[in-house]
Amino acid sequence: MSNKIKILLLEDDTILAQTMVQILKLEDYDVTLVSDGEEVMDATYENRYDLYLFDINVPLLNGRDVLKLLREAEDNTPTFFITALIDTKSLLEGFNCGCDDYIKKPFDPDELLVRIKAILKRKNPVIKYGDIVFDLLENRVLKDDKEVALGNVEKDIFALFMKNIDVTIEKSTFFDYMNRPSETGLRVLISKLKKILDVNIVNTKGIGYKLEKI
Repeated sequence: MSNKIKILLLEDDTILAQTMVQILKLEDYDVTLVSDGEEVMDATYENRYDLYLFDINVPLLNGRDVLKLLREAEDNTPTFFITALIDTKSLLEGFNCGCDDYIKKPFDPDELLVRIKAILKRKNPVIKYGDIVFDLLENRVLKDDKEVALGNVEKDIFALFMKNIDVTIEKSTFFDYMNRPSETGLRVLISKLKKILDVNIVNTKGIGYKLEKI
């Protein structure tokens, strides 16, 4: 598991889809690719995403119909339509069914990335804990406005704490984020976080750990 930003991409053009996946993964996004509307419904039933990128003209259920169903189910995940359709009627239909923005084909990769970062920053505010700030979008931890050097696993573990302040997290949950899960390894990781960040992480014997509320 990871605290990377998760994107669901709906695109049935194989070459374009692979290009987009490559562009997004270079920015360290976690990308799931599907090629028809029904696959979107399956994917969103099983997983939570931070952003949807939907082509409109795809098999089975088109992008607009998929988004209508998601919005009716109270799924408000930010959504971009990626399409060659740019006439006023198509744009209005897209916004009326709940999309947040359009990217016109063919598109500039840099423009796509800038617009993705802009909407994610609006939808994913930073988490604050005393003098510590965790910017989940940029995957940066700052203490007293200075960036703290942490490894990816350490950031994932600390993000889990920050999202669950004053809640005891079971040890098995932490193991999902570790390359080589073990109780000893987890203790070492948590000791390091306590030392570097000067935070109070409490061990609930036999259960797990919690970051105490300030």
